[in-house]
Amino acid sequence: MASRRPEHMAPATEFYSAKGAAKYAASSRMSVIQTALATRCFELLALPPSPPALLLDIGTGTGIAGNILSDQGHHWVGSDVSENMLQKALDDDVPGDLMLADAGDGVPFRMGCFDGAVSVSAIQWLCNADRTEHNPWKRMNAFFATLYAALRKSARAVLQFYPENVAQVELLTAAAMRAGFSGGLLVDYPNSAKAKKYFLVLTAGPPAKGVAPPKPLGVEEDSQVKVGSRRLGKRARRAQEAVSNKDWVISKKERRRRQGHQTKPDSKYTGRKRRVQF
Repeated sequence: MASRRPEHMAPATEFYSAKGAAKYAASSRMSVIQTALATRCFELLALPPSPPALLLDIGTGTGIAGNILSDQGHHWVGSDVSENMLQKALDDDVPGDLMLADAGDGVPFRMGCFDGAVSVSAIQWLCNADRTEHNPWKRMNAFFATLYAALRKSARAVLQFYPENVAQVELLTAAAMRAGFSGGLLVDYPNSAKAKKYFLVLTAGPPAKGVAPPKPLGVEEDSQVKVGSRRLGKRARRAQEAVSNKDWVISKKERRRRQGHQTKPDSKYTGRKRRVQF
């Protein structure tokens, strides 16, 4: 039986209780995963070479992502709804400033003060109603509208999350676009069940000139070609190119004979395209 999602088990303030926060902080596996995700978020920010940036880490938890930002020479502010997780970050003496805040209530910072924002494994909690007064759609709108306002023009926000279903992806993306963001969903390793990771890569307004759009990992540039409205992978493309090739048909028949299958003998009609009868 698959494990239950954390947001279905309890509100974040209860799930990350003192005991839960201690367990999270002590998990080497969690540290490795979160560090890799935070590193990828920083890569997708694509910050220009400039003086240290001021970045926002939403759902900072114990400060794993913030430490990555500090290692890259940037300043950061971390916000989280769990006081216990923030206390663990303080115990570890993280270099960023920390703030207790619920992302669903909005991002409580002045306009245009951040050069970028990251979030690791947090925004899916916005889709959940922990209290009777919680409305997921309103919480998403409040979050993205205030995040947009807190970012300088053309700054990026990279938000990694674990969607429960396609509907959640659509809701979060629609709320971001409604707030004025450009960009959208990026999926690393889309053909892998285990390695697949979802990111919202957003820009506050139109992207800056000369900034290339982000590219997903695990997708070869030549692995897909567009044919009309269809996209074919390498294997399908080779099969399509060879379907009228007599040599390919003969080699396939030879292979079947070697495998012991009953195969019709070759003739002058082998590999010839059949005429359509009306």
